[in-house]
Amino acid sequence: MTSALDLVIIGLSITSSWGNGHATTYRGLVRELARRGHRVLFLERDVPWYAENRDMPDPPWCETRLYASYEDLVERFRARVRAADVVVVGSYVPEGARVGAWVTSLARGKCAFYDIDTPVTLRSVERGACEYLTGELISRYELYLSFTGGPLLARLERRFGAARARPLYCSVDPSVHFPEPREADWDLGYIGTYSTDRQPVLDRLLLEPARTWQEGRFIVAGPQYPRDIAWPANVQRTDHLAPADHRRFYSGQRFGLNVTRADMVKTGWSPSVRLFEAAACGTPIVSDWWPGLESFFEPGRDILVARTARDVLSILREMPERDRAAIARSARARVLSEHTAARRAETLEQWLQELLDAGAVQRAGGLRRRAAEAT
Repeated sequence: MTSALDLVIIGLSITSSWGNGHATTYRGLVRELARRGHRVLFLERDVPWYAENRDMPDPPWCETRLYASYEDLVERFRARVRAADVVVVGSYVPEGARVGAWVTSLARGKCAFYDIDTPVTLRSVERGACEYLTGELISRYELYLSFTGGPLLARLERRFGAARARPLYCSVDPSVHFPEPREADWDLGYIGTYSTDRQPVLDRLLLEPARTWQEGRFIVAGPQYPRDIAWPANVQRTDHLAPADHRRFYSGQRFGLNVTRADMVKTGWSPSVRLFEAAACGTPIVSDWWPGLESFFEPGRDILVARTARDVLSILREMPERDRAAIARSARARVLSEHTAARRAETLEQWLQELLDAGAVQRAGGLRRRAAEAT
């Protein structure tokens, strides 16, 4: 893409990473778009829980503006949305369906939707219970960007009428996530916000090994865990970790655990940012299995797959150090080659160029038809 674009992104949050994975994704993507010469206005709803936990209130790579309500958004940013080359609306934006209908009616440029939880979104859309998207609105967006790839993209186009469904996975920032030499504090660690569907797998792959191997050291980081969970004595608990603390967290583990939400396992091709962050930090990953995993990491070479507590304990207690280090090196090399924010910005440019080229062809065809009709 040779020309710089004016982009407006209306997203859940870029200023606060508290309890969400959106901010980290947007920060990396926006930074790399700016490095490539594009101009970005990021619009974020001002809500109390993010206002109280803003770890980056003024990102340096874009213009960031908070709005108080849908009406405030429309009143203050109508002209910017109308004039932008591309407007992107993200998943989980408050009143997002209303915002999307307004954007797709007003914008003169191209309109895209960026879904960071595609399987969850589509299940909610089918039930008519999605606040930020409807079936009708999917067909109005000219580009559907998805954290999930694989067969779901074709389903989006065939069943839901998406004009173009393309993958734009999560990514990692290698200037933030890199190996930090230190003694390991834990044998196995996990980071993630509590979810009811993930908890049984976390129990099987971390809590049960901890109960069995009482000499082992474990840690679980993340907010919103119920108070009544019985944590084994050798499992350390910590609440929200800011992105700036992730590198030290991963570097303090002999192995990092990845647990995938049930909807993502069912759909497949839904990598978690935990995979990329841990790998970039040189921490070998133990993961549950899901379809498409081998598209991102080669099991046994880049990543270790565990289905039972016994699998986990075998890895933790029996794997030679040289094999552990080799897996870590291989995974880091692959992430730095394929899964950085810079690569995602390149991919987004590719999808936008495809969209703009298609629009140019349509306009040229329209001009030819009108010329032919005039003669």
